[in-house]
Amino acid sequence: MSSAEQRRQQILGGIKGAAKVARRELGDVTLIAVSKTRNPEAIEALIAAGQRDFAESRVQEAQSKWPPILARHPGVRLHCVGRLQSNKSADTVALFDVIHSLDRPSLLDSLANEAEKAGRAPCVYVQANIGNEPQKGGCPIPEVGALVAQVRATPLPLAGLMCIPPLGVEPSPFFALLAKIAAEHGVPGLSMGMSQDYRAAVMLGATAVRVGTALFED
Repeated sequence: MSSAEQRRQQILGGIKGAAKVARRELGDVTLIAVSKTRNPEAIEALIAAGQRDFAESRVQEAQSKWPPILARHPGVRLHCVGRLQSNKSADTVALFDVIHSLDRPSLLDSLANEAEKAGRAPCVYVQANIGNEPQKGGCPIPEVGALVAQVRATPLPLAGLMCIPPLGVEPSPFFALLAKIAAEHGVPGLSMGMSQDYRAAVMLGATAVRVGTALFED
């Protein structure tokens, strides 16, 4: 077994254990490998180990390395998890299958327009600013419902809600809050949890966890 496969199996084991505690199934959770700053060789090793979902933060970086990888592995899905500027909408729609960082109506309008032009409709998560942090992206919590409704009025499929809890504090209350907001608006998908806290996220309802360091480094 390769080191990449060992790391992946360890993470999947952690997801399975957390899901069992929460009386959920491993298949309820998508493991997304956050490959920002990682070279194609490291990405290919995880693909060989069975990984199919990857994420990048920067559109330009993704454009520089992903097209040939996707050409070789058409079953791989690419997720955008970084903060997006509207002027990157066309490139984002062209390359990514899922967008996790939709946080404002103007970006939604831009993405929907580019999706119509391209004949391609990536799934989107509405990112909530769950810790009310001015330096972070994310829709203010009181405005999440309106943005969810606006997504539902476009051809872009609504995947769910996403959050990044504040650093240095216990993340579980923020995960629980996102799950509560999602339930209030009938949104099934929850993109939450990273290398250090994905188990807690799974126990609180995550349907997608975004893991970088733990998947790429021994």
